Amino acid sequence: AISPHIGPKLPYDPLRDFAPIAHVVTAHSTFAVHPSLPVKNAKEFMALAKSRKEPLTLATSGMGSIPHLALEQMQTAAGVTLVHVPYKGAAPAITDTIGGQLSFQFANLPTALPQVRAGKLRGIAVTGAKRTPLAPEIPTINEAGVPGYEVVGWYGMAAPIKTPRAIVERLNSVINKALPELRDRYAALGMDLAGGSPAEFDALLRTERDKWAKVVKLSGAKVE
Repeated sequence: AISPHIGPKLPYDPLRDFAPIAHVVTAHSTFAVHPSLPVKNAKEFMALAKSRKEPLTLATSGMGSIPHLALEQMQTAAGVTLVHVPYKGAAPAITDTIGGQLSFQFANLPTALPQVRAGKLRGIAVTGAKRTPLAPEIPTINEAGVPGYEVVGWYGMAAPIKTPRAIVERLNSVINKALPELRDRYAALGMDLAGGSPAEFDALLRTERDKWAKVVKLSGAKVE
């Protein structure tokens, strides 16, 4: 959904060359700040960001990553100016945020939550449309007054476009049947089960493609 808009021309088209099988899981992220930042929720954070002469700094796992584009979407939706500091991965980004070199970061929930529970970071929002059962006490960015804000990762399965329809339907059936048995294992990774038909996964792919095309264009982000 993101790659066609942000990098060199791909040797394939994600929608033209693949047959969607099933949306498997949705992955949550959290908006976490260093404890020294005087904010308890995303609404206070945005008010602080608007009041400062020097913009707050965000650590991400790299240019064009979901955390980077989550930042770009927040700047557009909330009217704030923030500084993006890309790292070569999530681990060094979260380490420097804990160390206070940066103000905040978007991080996947399983990575950030242990640091939040230990008091090394403060989780002030999750980026999904709804709260996650893994951390029900953390509100969404929607609740902070940014309606329509939603940034989640997702995983699904697809096959080569010429795969017979009967095989696609059979795989979809087996995946949907297996998912409930994997609920606890996915929950431990900060993911919610999805499932559904090939047509529903295809609709998700198209919606996500169009959404991220707009965000990438606004951000000007490019990956060499």
